[in-house]
Amino acid sequence: MNEAAADKRLNVLFLCTGNSARSIIAEAILSGEGRRNFRAFSAGSHPKGHVHPYALDLLRKMNFDVTRFRSKSWSEFSGPDAPKLDFAFTLCDDAAAEACPVWPGQPMTAHWGLPDPAAAAGNEAERRFAFADTFRMLNNRISIFVSLPIDSLDKLSLQRRLDAIGKTKEPTDEQKTASG
Repeated sequence: MNEAAADKRLNVLFLCTGNSARSIIAEAILSGEGRRNFRAFSAGSHPKGHVHPYALDLLRKMNFDVTRFRSKSWSEFSGPDAPKLDFAFTLCDDAAAEACPVWPGQPMTAHWGLPDPAAAAGNEAERRFAFADTFRMLNNRISIFVSLPIDSLDKLSLQRRLDAIGKTKEPTDEQKTASG
C-alpha cells in the first residue's frame, strides 16, 4: 500500500488574499491540533511573496516550526499533482471589502472571515496584538472544527456546522464549562 493510500487524513486549504498572516496562522494551528486527522495547507489569491514577520514571530513564540511556511498562490492547489482537497476555508474580511478567492471543485467550503492583522494600524504593540487576536480566533474555530464528528454528519449538517464556525468569535458557555 502506498503512503497516499495509507494516509486517511483530510486535506484542508486555508485561503486569503495575501497568504502572509491569517492563512499561514491557520495552517500552523491545524497542522498541530489536527495532525492525526487533517493535513493543512494555505494559499492566497494574490500572495504577498513573503510571510509577515509578526506572524512568524508569534508562531515561533508558540513553539511552531516556521521553516516550511511560505506565501504561495492558490494555483499550486489546482493542478493535477495537487492534493485532493476535502475542505477549503476562506479567511478574508468582508467588512474591509477584501476580495475573497472562490474555490472551484468538490471540497466543502465555508467562509471564516477575519480582519487582516497585517493591515492593523497603531504602534508595534497594537499591531502585534492584532496577530495574537487572529491566532486566538483561529485557534478557537479550528478547535471546534477538529472536534466535529465529520464521519457521522450528513453533508448538509456538516455544511451548516462549518458555516456556523465562521461566525464564532469566543468560546461558547458549553466550551468554557467543558474546559474549565
